[in-house]
Amino acid sequence: MHDAPAAAEFLMPTYARLPVAFARGEGAWLWDDAGRRYLDALAGIAVCGLGHCHSDVVAALQTQAASLIHTSNLYRIPLQEELAGRLATISGMQRVFFCNSGAEANEAALKLARLHGHEQGMEAPSVIVAEGAFHGRTLATLSATASRAAQAGFEPLVQGFVRAPYGDLDAVERIGRANPHVSAVLVEPVQGESGVRLPPPGYLAGLRALCDRFGWLLMLDEVQTGMGRTGRWFAHQHADIRPDVMTLAKALGNGVPIGACLVGDAAADLFGPGNHGSTFGGNPLACSAALATLGAIESQALVARAAALGATLLERLRSGLEGCAGVREVRGLGLMLGIELDRECAALVPQALERGVLLNVAGGRTVRLLPPLILDDDQATLLVDEVVGLVRRFGDED
Repeated sequence: MHDAPAAAEFLMPTYARLPVAFARGEGAWLWDDAGRRYLDALAGIAVCGLGHCHSDVVAALQTQAASLIHTSNLYRIPLQEELAGRLATISGMQRVFFCNSGAEANEAALKLARLHGHEQGMEAPSVIVAEGAFHGRTLATLSATASRAAQAGFEPLVQGFVRAPYGDLDAVERIGRANPHVSAVLVEPVQGESGVRLPPPGYLAGLRALCDRFGWLLMLDEVQTGMGRTGRWFAHQHADIRPDVMTLAKALGNGVPIGACLVGDAAADLFGPGNHGSTFGGNPLACSAALATLGAIESQALVARAAALGATLLERLRSGLEGCAGVREVRGLGLMLGIELDRECAALVPQALERGVLLNVAGGRTVRLLPPLILDDDQATLLVDEVVGLVRRFGDED
């Protein structure tokens, strides 16, 4: 690790970056520019599900870059059509719009909600969102997000959002009875940025039932939970339901920027020519990376691996931290794990970095682990040992 070079002064200071720069990666490992190795338990914030420089993705990118990178959506893109078909097959959805990020995918979903509401005769459609939610940093997705710290200074926010406590079906029903202008519900199946918060049993199924009853779109933000992260292709599949709209990004391209907004029956015909677009969305290079990513997840049975390894990690973390001072709860689903403490714990991030482990803190008090799906058993053991040691030492500090 080293001090930031003078050239960093030309970057807008939108991140408080850690004093390390990585030069290369392989699987679950990263090496900094001084040659030191780190175990990546963050995977680029749930992006590199296959780890770094997966051979299938590298080969797909090299081949595609040598033939065609970009044409625009003014023309057919066969790789985009193939990718849409693959995603529709594994999700049960009907159509896909491609973009470049999770925020863009959620923007598409919110535009669909507005269109749906106007088709129902609503002059000012609104969307129910959850307390603790994070949906992006564009003006609309920031308005849907529940972080006042992130919103501060960017007012006036976009109108048309009604907030309910996460996991509270009664609150959603009360809103529906009181507000005839609701057109959709947008939630994360597991809240990531607020601290790996899992909903109570029956929550997603209950939302599905309420949406059917009131004629709303059920829109699920699977940007962080999708692509096998939770031990199913998509987290809502644990609840045996299907949304009307689902958004993806992060792990879809294993590091190559690509987002997607998928729609089912109720929303399949809302977008038409001119309603939405993207210059770069779904270009040949991004689609080749996503197709290779899907293929590797399937061929290596990594969805099942995430379920099994995640359960093992959860049990071992709970066992290792039993009775630990300051630990409130260890929770997770698949390889999306959180250790909630009784106080702010951002100091654990640089401490872990010094130990050669990459993790982060979500919601101020929750250590968040998002290791790649290809994490092997020895790496998993090392991760548990290091995290348990860090948290125990932190708990003993006071």
